[in-house]
Amino acid sequence: MKIGIVCYPTFGGSGVVATELGIELSNRGHEVHFITYKQPVRLELLGSHVHFHEVNVPEYPLFHYQPYELALSSKLVDMVKLHKIEILHVHYAIPHAYAAYMAKKMLQESGIYIPIVTTLHGTDITLVGSHPFYKTAVEFSINKSDAVTSVSESLKQDTLRLFDIKNTIHVVTNFIDLSKHQNGFTDCQRTMMANDNERIVTHISNFRPVKRVQDVIKVFYNIQKGIPARLMMVGEGPEKESAEQLCHDLGIEDQVVFLGNSNEIDRILRFSDLFILPSETESFGLAALEAMASGVPVISSDTGGIPEVNIHGVSGFLSHVGDIEDMSKNAISILKDAPTLMNFKKQAQIQAQKFDIHKIVPQYEVIYENTLSNCMELR
Repeated sequence: MKIGIVCYPTFGGSGVVATELGIELSNRGHEVHFITYKQPVRLELLGSHVHFHEVNVPEYPLFHYQPYELALSSKLVDMVKLHKIEILHVHYAIPHAYAAYMAKKMLQESGIYIPIVTTLHGTDITLVGSHPFYKTAVEFSINKSDAVTSVSESLKQDTLRLFDIKNTIHVVTNFIDLSKHQNGFTDCQRTMMANDNERIVTHISNFRPVKRVQDVIKVFYNIQKGIPARLMMVGEGPEKESAEQLCHDLGIEDQVVFLGNSNEIDRILRFSDLFILPSETESFGLAALEAMASGVPVISSDTGGIPEVNIHGVSGFLSHVGDIEDMSKNAISILKDAPTLMNFKKQAQIQAQKFDIHKIVPQYEVIYENTLSNCMELR
């Protein structure tokens, strides 16, 4: 198949998933075209089966905000015609499914029918909770898609609760390439992050308020009272400065390392002993899955799709949002002795295997094939 993928080319979960999906599809013999405003951060190799097409948004003084959706729709039309793309897989209902539908209607004028598969990642759905005026556009985009998937059962139920959806929503979870989490880093490299007697605790996010990064600091503060430890904070975002200030106020700034956005996530996780994800909400919890794939147990909130990934008492522990004391207690129970920690590490890896990329991507292939077949019957 010739598949067009539209996504945000960022460090965020949806961009990572879309990029890894496209790469794996190309490995399985499909021709993949990424269409977005910048080359995705995880897209390192381009070749005969993987292509990138940049969406240029020209500056025009009439517009206060440049119309990306218009530029994207036009680019999609051009790329479908030029490369004979058979199906579009767009990540996020708005703006991507919205723009894809406009492209679809324009292509129909030329006698070309292009089906659209839309994957819901969460922000496009939760956005409506705080900005109801987006509801009409989101609902329209979902219902006009030829197939719809969501990354968790929790997100599916939220979507059905918030919108009048006519389409069937298929749950196709996020996934992990387990082969990338089996790197043979040596223990001597660990000393670059912490001393031998210190546990390494890690948090990775975009440091938005929803991630509750101050909760991470507070949990770590309780951990280090009784267990020698260091905290690795990976990412950039609006809450970073306040997190740094909290470390200073608590007197633990020498035990906390802010690494910014990093391309060495695999190595950081390889040496980590515990991952903390106390988010207000998560549609899936991809960061937790990446940690588990590296054998890192997870302390997390019990919100959204996280309980579908992190199993309480098996791969880590779940707590109510904001329950610092419970998270701290659970963290210490994992880290307190080596046998307990090793048991949780093994169980985290076993749980992560359920989301192996080679088990999930074929589900997308079936959806593509069925969608193409259904569209042929309707023409």
